[in-house]
Amino acid sequence: MTEVQFTNLKGGTVALSTETLTALRPQLRGTLCLKDEAGYHEARTIWNAMIDRRPSAVVRCHGASDVIQAVRLARDNGLLVAVRGGGHNIAGNAVCERGLLIDLSPMRSVRVDPKNRTARVEPGVTLAEFDKEAQAFGLATPLGINSTTGVAGLTLGGGFGWLSRKFGFTVDNLISADVVTADGALVQASAAENGDLFWAIRGGGGNFGVVTSFGPDLTSGLIVHPFARARELLAGYSKVAAAAPDDLTVWVVLRKAPPLPFLPAEVHGKEILVFAVCYAGDPGKAESALAPLRALGEPIADVIGVQPYAAWQSAFDPLLTPGAFNYWKSHNFTALSDGLLDTVVEAVWTLPTGECEIFIAQLGGASSRVATDASAYPHRDANFVMNVHTRWRDRSDEKACIKWARELFAATAPDATGGVYVNFMPEDETDRIAGAYGGNHVRLASLKAKYDPDNLFRLNQNVTPQA
Repeated sequence: MTEVQFTNLKGGTVALSTETLTALRPQLRGTLCLKDEAGYHEARTIWNAMIDRRPSAVVRCHGASDVIQAVRLARDNGLLVAVRGGGHNIAGNAVCERGLLIDLSPMRSVRVDPKNRTARVEPGVTLAEFDKEAQAFGLATPLGINSTTGVAGLTLGGGFGWLSRKFGFTVDNLISADVVTADGALVQASAAENGDLFWAIRGGGGNFGVVTSFGPDLTSGLIVHPFARARELLAGYSKVAAAAPDDLTVWVVLRKAPPLPFLPAEVHGKEILVFAVCYAGDPGKAESALAPLRALGEPIADVIGVQPYAAWQSAFDPLLTPGAFNYWKSHNFTALSDGLLDTVVEAVWTLPTGECEIFIAQLGGASSRVATDASAYPHRDANFVMNVHTRWRDRSDEKACIKWARELFAATAPDATGGVYVNFMPEDETDRIAGAYGGNHVRLASLKAKYDPDNLFRLNQNVTPQA
């Protein structure tokens, strides 16, 4: 009899016979993959190439019953578990080393109800897949900005994007969710049923179970400026953002110019400042809303127009393809101080690779008019989120990129709130978990003890069960 070694919940090892594992196969709609079997490497390969882990087994789920079987196998044998949705999480929590990987990526159904303007979404669905279905009915919901991101992980962390100033966070638009809890039960979480669990999954990450289902044209585009007047432009942007209507969202991207067709060849590879614009209101009113932003400086390019929301959601995909090494550091800010802007501008002159960037996301609006304790996501005071995004292809660049990101993070910390968006946290930031959940951390720890007392679901920005 052969055996497969797994890491257990205490950090030791536990051996399961191959007979025990293969006996699970007839009970699954999906597949069980052991190392080097078909589907194994596809399941363990995720967006961030820094993560190269090898689980001992993978259950590739095709429905909630597969998830229940996998969770029960892990629970009964004390196995380390990772849960993969879209596989886009920067920290790499979607994959574990020598544990059981519950792969939800084959579960990709989206069902839109145009009459009630709702959608039922399975956990393997990406933003692109959701947006295309919703777009067919002229509908949209606040999601992220990279269309290869998974809807499930984005939602569990809070979820924000181009529509958040007008419609709030993704969790503010969540109606209900089906959850497989640590005891292997399938429950529904909503305001009317298991309300405490519903509160916890809206910003509490994957701490409380495996979620098995969760649901127009607009004016958008880029204004690209040379970097020479970046400091002046950022000061102007700060004022424009403070006065912007909820319909208008403007993010800032600071990086070296990629070879985009609408940019002159002579600026390719040079530092630029980009205003990424999304106006979610009546296209006829976009010009007046954008006038203050367009009055800033003399841009290299202004490529703003009316386009489908789904097209805008995928606009940045070519700059964020899978397979590169990525490391992020992030802060929340209530305002952009002069000192903060000075520090950010100075850092751009020392970008360690051509794919590294700093982006500043504008929040506020409807997302700030929700009570801090209305859901587990707590950071309603954050008007801006800065993500220091380093990205490289050559392993020899790793130390320089991580060092640059950490130094900029430390230099800007005095202006930050101390909070952080959990989906932007790399795997080495365990010391920031309390800050990530803010004043809701104590309640989350209590609910963790109720729904997952043995901390089966620990590969996440983990909340320790309250003793």
